[in-house]
Amino acid sequence: MLVALTVAVAVAALALAAWCGFAAYRDQPTKDWHFIGMAVVSLLALAQLVVGIVLLARGDRPEQGMTIFICYLIGAFAAVPAAGFLSLAERTRWGSVTVAAGAVVLAVLQVRLYDIWGS
Repeated sequence: MLVALTVAVAVAALALAAWCGFAAYRDQPTKDWHFIGMAVVSLLALAQLVVGIVLLARGDRPEQGMTIFICYLIGAFAAVPAAGFLSLAERTRWGSVTVAAGAVVLAVLQVRLYDIWGS
């Protein structure tokens, strides 16, 4: 795995979590700017998904197993978009809380992906 990309995804996810957490603190739902932030974080997660698949296709293998690595890659890619869709259904501060929680989950998944790969 690319360590720099893993760190970038985790930092961007934590920044999104702080931003949406602040919106929830101010009793605001997710707004268009939040969705742009979610798109940026999702693009970074997509880049990591592609890098992970390319590394597997080249013959590199994670230390803790390929199946769990692929599942974590897919979960990491889906965490923020799923939270974003849920926030559309909940147009209160709890929508912002949902996105903040999804972004924290993504950051934790990045740490776990790094551990699974065994860099």
